[in-house]
Amino acid sequence: MEPFTLDTGATAWILTSAALVLLMTPGLALFYGGMVRARTVLNMMLMSFTAIAVVAVAWTVAGYSIAFGTDIGGLFGNPLEHLGLVGTDEQSILADSGVPFLVAAGFQMTFAIIATALVSGAIADRVKLGTWMLFAAVWVLVVYAPLAHMVWGGGLLSGDGPFAAIAEPVDFAGGTVVHINAGVAGLVLAIIVGARKGFGTVPMKPHNLPLVMLGAALLWFGWFGFNGGSAGTADATAGLAWVNTTVATAGAMLGWALIEKIRDRHVTSLGAASGVVAGLVAITPAAAALSPLTSIVLGLAAGAACALAVGLKNRVGIDDSLDVVGVHLVGGLVGTVGIGFLAADGGLLTGGGARLLLVQVLVALAAMLFSGVLTAVIALALKHTLGWRIPEADEQAGIDIAQHAEAGYDLAGALASRRERPIAPSPFPPSGAGPEPHNPAPAHPGEDAAAVTTAPATTAPATPGGTR
Repeated sequence: MEPFTLDTGATAWILTSAALVLLMTPGLALFYGGMVRARTVLNMMLMSFTAIAVVAVAWTVAGYSIAFGTDIGGLFGNPLEHLGLVGTDEQSILADSGVPFLVAAGFQMTFAIIATALVSGAIADRVKLGTWMLFAAVWVLVVYAPLAHMVWGGGLLSGDGPFAAIAEPVDFAGGTVVHINAGVAGLVLAIIVGARKGFGTVPMKPHNLPLVMLGAALLWFGWFGFNGGSAGTADATAGLAWVNTTVATAGAMLGWALIEKIRDRHVTSLGAASGVVAGLVAITPAAAALSPLTSIVLGLAAGAACALAVGLKNRVGIDDSLDVVGVHLVGGLVGTVGIGFLAADGGLLTGGGARLLLVQVLVALAAMLFSGVLTAVIALALKHTLGWRIPEADEQAGIDIAQHAEAGYDLAGALASRRERPIAPSPFPPSGAGPEPHNPAPAHPGEDAAAVTTAPATTAPATPGGTR
């Protein structure tokens, strides 16, 4: 093991990138929060914020070691090797770039956080927060960390694995580890948990589109750390990833808008925001493998494919509430397989033959199988122990008030939280005014007015579709 030499420039870049990636999860909370109905916005945002808390602890205890410890059978790393994030700078996964052990480990922690939070969008509005938090802790250790090891830690799906005999697999920043993984997990959970009450028969449209667009903007901003930081240092590769991230996302927004215009005759803000995310997802594995021009092509394809995919949930009856499957699984597949077509080195359409394409398809299928089976085991175990679903009455009344004693909005003077109490009127009239009629405080000052005012209104005429 060679002596470690600190590179302050590379270290500063990775610290900055880690902060950007961490910002993506609050951005996701805004993005997802705006897409649900008003009575469930706080619960949806809490699912992202609790993912930060749970995954940060799990990653510190054993997740990092499972992902980047000494290889065991090509499937996972030694979970005891870096228990509690103990390690030397010589053991840093970015030691060649001069980045200390803890900085590199912290950077990877933010990837685990956002990957887990993404899954929550598939089961919006209907699950117990406690069950979700336990799922997040187990999933990041049993599914995410081993898959990260297989792809980035020298395991079966890496350049040291069996597929490398055909061609070296490419996943620059997480097409398989983050997006295909989260998309498959979301699909499995949506099936096992079941649909929201009224899915397909009552409107379930986004309640706050400006919130959605703000969330998409923060995701786009944070994604420069996601992709640019994956270069490991501030160099030309980071610059290429930055440019490709910008132009692929722009292409995806245009591709989504084109589908909307042809299909629906309208270009929507929700479509623009979703196109942004689709492009970011697709370019993630390919950010250092494509040119700026081919990145635009990939973005256009991803935007169009994801726009078409999000409508399928209504046809197949799977309530993927916020289109985790349609955007992250489909976008991740477009990006991962698209490398085989468009990579500057080895792409089928750039003169490299079909070997890389074959490997990318095999890696994507392996990741889907691994994630799907293990996620199903975890989800079914929780279903038959803690249970996933909140009571039907709570779901109908609104999960925020029923489960958290809060409402996202103080509408018509309703209380935003049960911790607030109605203010009793002063027994003394204002200065200079005559006596006022007595107006006593409510008989039950602890009663939450929001619990009454946020009860569901009369069901609107049935319209097909979920959030779109």
